[in-house]
Amino acid sequence: MRALAIIAVTAVLVSAGDSPTMHLLKAVESRYNRAQTLQVKFAETYSGLGQGARTESGILYLRKPGRMRWEYTQPAGKLFVSDGKEVYLYLPGENRVDKMPLKATEDMRAPLAFLLGKLNFEREFQNIQARAEADGWLVTADPKSESLPYSKVEFLVSSTFVIRKLHIVGQDQSILDFTFDDEKLNPALANSMFKFQPPPGAEVVESGSGQ
Repeated sequence: MRALAIIAVTAVLVSAGDSPTMHLLKAVESRYNRAQTLQVKFAETYSGLGQGARTESGILYLRKPGRMRWEYTQPAGKLFVSDGKEVYLYLPGENRVDKMPLKATEDMRAPLAFLLGKLNFEREFQNIQARAEADGWLVTADPKSESLPYSKVEFLVSSTFVIRKLHIVGQDQSILDFTFDDEKLNPALANSMFKFQPPPGAEVVESGSGQ
């Protein structure tokens, strides 16, 4: 059934008279850029040179503009929150909070721009290619700027234009993989979810000026 759905959608994209890849990208952009809130289960795996793979997971909540809450279940208690101006990373094992301006994290935000409602493939990427897979399309792209900390990204997109996987290759050849599941568009999310309050006794370390 998935294969039939992909064939059907591909036929629609081709019949539109423009590049099928471009229509696919615009459909993905439209889906995420129109959403005001988003909730999705995630798993992220990081592999660095000389390091074994480390996998973490949890639930991600988002609200435009720029508000995020990465609520980890593995490791339990880890939390990453953005209130739209500042970002906070709480590490329960160290009882420490790392705080920095949201602008200081922008270099790594382009591959995850769809989560913030700012996805624009043509603006951020070059050498964009897409090929049909058994469960959707695999989109590969290179960043337009060589100064960014990553050198290649891959998106696995479902037949309903949902981003299911994201593969990021760092300039240092590190690998960051995300899988997303049980996505909900426009759920009701309280503003209080995106306001961070340091736990009692936690050390707060500020870094970056955002200038």
